[in-house]
Amino acid sequence: MPESDLTLLVNAARESGKIARRFWKQSPDTWHKEDNAGPVTEADLEIDRMLHRTLRAARPDYGWLSEETEDGSARLAAERVFIIDPIDGTRAFIHGSRAFAHSLAVATDGYVTSAVVFLPMLDRMFTASADDIARLNGSPIHASRATSIKAAKVLARKSNFDPKNWPGGLPEIDQHFRSSLAYRLALVAQGRFDAMLTLHPTWEWDIAAGSLIAQKAGARVTDLQNRAPCFNNPTPQLNGIIAAGEPLHDELLTGLTG
Repeated sequence: MPESDLTLLVNAARESGKIARRFWKQSPDTWHKEDNAGPVTEADLEIDRMLHRTLRAARPDYGWLSEETEDGSARLAAERVFIIDPIDGTRAFIHGSRAFAHSLAVATDGYVTSAVVFLPMLDRMFTASADDIARLNGSPIHASRATSIKAAKVLARKSNFDPKNWPGGLPEIDQHFRSSLAYRLALVAQGRFDAMLTLHPTWEWDIAAGSLIAQKAGARVTDLQNRAPCFNNPTPQLNGIIAAGEPLHDELLTGLTG
C-alpha cells in the first residue's frame, strides 16, 4: 500500500532537516527578496528543490505552493495541493537559533488534511491529519484550557501588542515571541502557550501545517473575521490568524474588534 500523505510529509521533513543541519551556523549565502519580503538562504532553496522533486514524484497530481517556488495558476485546479515553507523562521536560522521549522502540509479542497512542523535542531516533530490527533514525536498533545485573557501567555510580534490594535485597551497579556509562525501554532497545540496571533496578512505556507496541528490539539483557529482558514486561494494569503482554546479565543477576538 502506498504511504499515507502524513508519512510522506514526515519523511520529507526529516530529509529537509538533514540539509538544514548542513548549512546551520555555516554562514550560508543569503539574499533579500523584493518588496521587503524577507531573507532567503541557499539552504531554503536547496530544501525547496528537494521537496519539490520528492513530493511531486510521489504525488504527481497534487498542486504545489511554496514560499520559494514561483507561483502559478495550475494549483488552483488541483483537488489536493502541497503547501510548503522550506524554512519557516529564516531569520532565526541565519542568526544561529534552533527555533526554525520546516512546515509541510497537504490541503484537500481548501482544507488541510495532513500536516508536519519539524524543528530539526530541537528534534521536535509535530504532526496531525484529518483522521488523527495532534502529536509531538508520536505522543498526543493538547492545547491550553486557559479561560481568562488576563496573564495569558500569547505569542506574537511586538507590533501586534500596540495598544492601537486593542479598542478596549491592551489586556494584561504575558507577551512572548518566536520567529516561526508554524512553531508558534505548534507551541499552542502543545499547550506551552495559551494563544498566538498575527494581525497582518499572512502567507498560507506560514500557517497551513500549524493550523491543523493546533486545531487537532483542541485550539480554535480563525482569521480576524472569525472564519476558519481556507487554503489554496488565488492570492495565497489570509487576513491574520488567531489560535487559542475557547473561550480565550473569543476574548482575544473581542478585544481586537471592540
